[in-house]
Amino acid sequence: MSADPLVFLPGFMCDARLFWHQIVHFSAERVVITAPLEGDTIEEMADTILPRLPERFTLVGHWLGGVVAMEILRRVPHRVAEIVLVDVSALAESSQFASQREDRIIKALSNRMDEAVLEEVPASTLGPGEGALTAQAMMLEMASALGPETFARQSRALMRRPDLQRALRSARQRALLICGEFDTICPPRRHEILCELMRMAEFRLIRGAGHLAPIEAPDEVTRIMAKWFAVGRKALED
Repeated sequence: MSADPLVFLPGFMCDARLFWHQIVHFSAERVVITAPLEGDTIEEMADTILPRLPERFTLVGHWLGGVVAMEILRRVPHRVAEIVLVDVSALAESSQFASQREDRIIKALSNRMDEAVLEEVPASTLGPGEGALTAQAMMLEMASALGPETFARQSRALMRRPDLQRALRSARQRALLICGEFDTICPPRRHEILCELMRMAEFRLIRGAGHLAPIEAPDEVTRIMAKWFAVGRKALED
């Protein structure tokens, strides 16, 4: 189990820094790969990532990266050993949210990137602790590095994303669903529903965190993942 490379797919307007704590921790025991999200649709992002991956791997995806992870699972389930989905949704975009994204795209392309990002991930969807300030500052740094064109592409990919619930219902892999308590973008209840859809899924709630759980509560997210991986290894050995 530990021999399978760990593939991290960052969330909307995020890069590898989103998973910095998890990458540092798990790179001591297994190959770690971070794949950027390139393309105009979820399908194109999966097309770009898949040729770069080894024959078998474990996926870890946050929000947009989680949607791409689900698409990869749908396409090549035989290559996915396990999957960890953090602050995600398997539902297609509603027309209401799609309209709001168009407004934010205009702002991002008009040199108002910070404003667009803070509307996308407002303080209200993060936890109330000091970790939220760190997470929000890092989110703005990552978004600035990726740029407004990426904001537009990733926004439109979310707008056009397919409903992937059927793919999860068909999954036979162990799955771990993680969500911050205060996440209103991808609420905890949505993860509970996904957990019910998947045959071998477990759900963990991160108290005090929100939509950016990996950087709001890095120690807790890493601890939960490490314990879950260890249970899987033991089951395989037995």
